Amino acid sequence: MQKLDHLSKLEAQGVYIIREAFAKIENLGMLWSIGKDSGVLLWLARKAFGGNVPFPLIHIDTSYKMPEMIEFRDRVCVEWGLDLRVSQNVTALKEGMNHEQGRVVCCQALKTKPLSELVEASEFGGLIVGVRRDEQATRAKERYFSPRNNQNAWDAHDQPPEFWGQFNTDFAPGDHVRVHPLLDWTELDVWEYIKREEIPVVPLYFARDGKRYRSLGCAPCTMPIDSTATTIDEVIQELRETKLSERDGRAQDQESEDAFEQLRKDGYM
Repeated sequence: MQKLDHLSKLEAQGVYIIREAFAKIENLGMLWSIGKDSGVLLWLARKAFGGNVPFPLIHIDTSYKMPEMIEFRDRVCVEWGLDLRVSQNVTALKEGMNHEQGRVVCCQALKTKPLSELVEASEFGGLIVGVRRDEQATRAKERYFSPRNNQNAWDAHDQPPEFWGQFNTDFAPGDHVRVHPLLDWTELDVWEYIKREEIPVVPLYFARDGKRYRSLGCAPCTMPIDSTATTIDEVIQELRETKLSERDGRAQDQESEDAFEQLRKDGYM
């Protein structure tokens, strides 16, 4: 029997976890941020079900996403026949909520709150999410199947053990589960897989005028990096050489030492 290479092992595990989630969790959805990680996640979901995605995709629209991201989202939805559900905190936006009131406050109002409201209104038993352990220290505390309480709150200190590829998929009534098929992937794995599979990505990831985005988010809170990488091969080579953190350009991570963990405890992605 031929041994699987590294990317094929990650792919097989991701497909298995997505199928397990679909089989065990009633009313499943998948978060789609339009970034490279959720693009890989969507690709794995299509592989898991023969090119179809049998659950809705959820996009939290803060109204501050870069136009290229929204154009990409709408085009891919049409091309792949996706069931997209968009949630937005219209009230907070009308009242003038923005990053100048504090980036953590803004994220809670424009991301966490509409996500929680959509989960409750749609009675989602679980959401598939494209987070990776290597991306941010708080995410390293996650499990593949990570329970939240009925308020979508996450207790980082009370997570189920997952040994030898065995996942806990039995949760109490009312619990909400976040499923993380990409936990073991690295940023380099993601780009090498995108190259191998020819997965479409937002053009903002490639350099223009000496700048490119390494991570995509809201325009006021996401800064590009200096770069000359205009192709996937050049992005991969750049990642092999850089010493900069992937999320150095995400302003909400810099606001306070525990800002990101507090956001996730409250239900943030």
